[in-house]
Amino acid sequence: MSGTVERADAIVVGAGLAGLAAAAELADAGKKVLLLDQEAENSLGGQAFWSFGGLFFVDSPEQRRMGIRDSRELALQDWMGTAGFDRPEDAWPRKWAEAYVDFAAGEKYSWLRRMGLRLFPVVGWAERGGSLAGGHGNSVPRFHITWGTGPGVVEPFERRVRAAAERGLISLRFRHRVEELVVTGGAVTGVRGSLLAPSDAERGRAGSRDVVGGFEMAAQAVIVTSGGIGANHDLVRENWPERLGTPPRRMLSGVPEYVDGRMLAVTEKAGGQIINPDRMWHYTEGIENWDPIWARHGIRILPGPSSLWLDATGRRLPAPNFPGFDTLSTLEHIMRTGHEYTWFVLSQKIIEKEFALSGSEQNPDLTGKDVKLLLKRVLPGAPGPVEAFKDKGADFAVADRLPELIRKMQEIAGDGVLDPETVTREVVARDREMANSFTKDAQVMAIHAARNYRGDKLIRVASPHQILDPKAGPLIAVRLNILTRKTLGGLHTDLDARVLRADGTPLPGVYAAGEVAGFGGGGVHGYRALEGTFLGGCLFSGRTAGRAAAAAL
Repeated sequence: MSGTVERADAIVVGAGLAGLAAAAELADAGKKVLLLDQEAENSLGGQAFWSFGGLFFVDSPEQRRMGIRDSRELALQDWMGTAGFDRPEDAWPRKWAEAYVDFAAGEKYSWLRRMGLRLFPVVGWAERGGSLAGGHGNSVPRFHITWGTGPGVVEPFERRVRAAAERGLISLRFRHRVEELVVTGGAVTGVRGSLLAPSDAERGRAGSRDVVGGFEMAAQAVIVTSGGIGANHDLVRENWPERLGTPPRRMLSGVPEYVDGRMLAVTEKAGGQIINPDRMWHYTEGIENWDPIWARHGIRILPGPSSLWLDATGRRLPAPNFPGFDTLSTLEHIMRTGHEYTWFVLSQKIIEKEFALSGSEQNPDLTGKDVKLLLKRVLPGAPGPVEAFKDKGADFAVADRLPELIRKMQEIAGDGVLDPETVTREVVARDREMANSFTKDAQVMAIHAARNYRGDKLIRVASPHQILDPKAGPLIAVRLNILTRKTLGGLHTDLDARVLRADGTPLPGVYAAGEVAGFGGGGVHGYRALEGTFLGGCLFSGRTAGRAAAAAL
């Protein structure tokens, strides 16, 4: 390790979205910042770059134009009913939740708009709930897609950081892996770590871990913004909650392989407290990427409400476990079945209107801000990336008749548990409920109700029809896998993003933001998320940490 100690006013560990937001705020306050990341420069922006760019707003102009009546009170009711805070250590996460809803209903929209961020005009309805008014889910559509998807969210903050770097206020230090927080007299005063060999790995792939040297840096404030544990499947299984049973043997990764959770243990060793490590957000609609970028690369289907959801044996999932309704309830049910995968059964008519794929690279029209390409979504046929998965994806089966489809499903699964009679009975029973505009079937009711919302009827929910109707064909089945994604717990922080010790007092000199802090407080979402809240949580907590650290220096 070099004997030279580089100094600055603040050090930010992790150059993802939260780190960019924190560094930009520090620079705006005139502070000198060292921004570190273990990956190469082409990974600037971290996981956010690969996202769909969904943002949670409350009572936005886009909502009002779509006829949606929203309010801060309704959003907070939904958040608290979804989070289910029930632990003594949820005191700060609850305060963060209240502060974030205030932010989403207040200055968040104008703050981002001033930086040039723009939104797709149709607001999406994620996590629809399916319970009572005070329970889980969004009462109204709140999922706003950024024009430009994930890269469109990253761009304003990257621009601010690079402008500050040109002014000499921010120094970017890539391939710097922090392995220790330096503690002096009970306060964090800097970082130590390894300098990794230069890497030309493409964005999304982890660079080599060859060490070519060491470094030490000192600052009055260290902000940890290093992300979660989603690609570290051993750590995911270690923290898997007992309430969900045995961890899956096979999982896909919804995040790049460098999302390893390293800084959680590093900060804990320095005296910071981790809370709610058993709260995680893993998707149940993962499909294996036929053209992977990182190891075990999975893509999440963002489904409309019409696909029939079956377990591995062919039984229909019970309410409220419908597509797009309650992710955690669905995961809990799946893990009780004794099998780690499920099936969507649907028609071509449904896939054309209701299948979206999460990820900036899976939405070239929105990511590239290509209006001509975007307009093709209203034409017959599924979007190009969806058709590519249908043709090439290992989890997809296509057939003209149900017996042939079931045979292909059995071939994909390869475990002999799918029962043809059960599948046939479930599909036929569902189809019988489509003869009227009224029904006892809760999912069919939800389909009809969804089409009362203009946005769903326009581009998101297919007109009700029988899956076995030949005019709606061909038939399609998709095997759905567990897909790791977000850490909902993390470093315990107060409303100034200061990392807390086990006794509840701040650990001097260190702050945390983004996923490593559970998006604020050590778990702003509680047990469940309303969606569109992860990027916004990074921005809000990163901004908070940067401003608080700047004020304290």
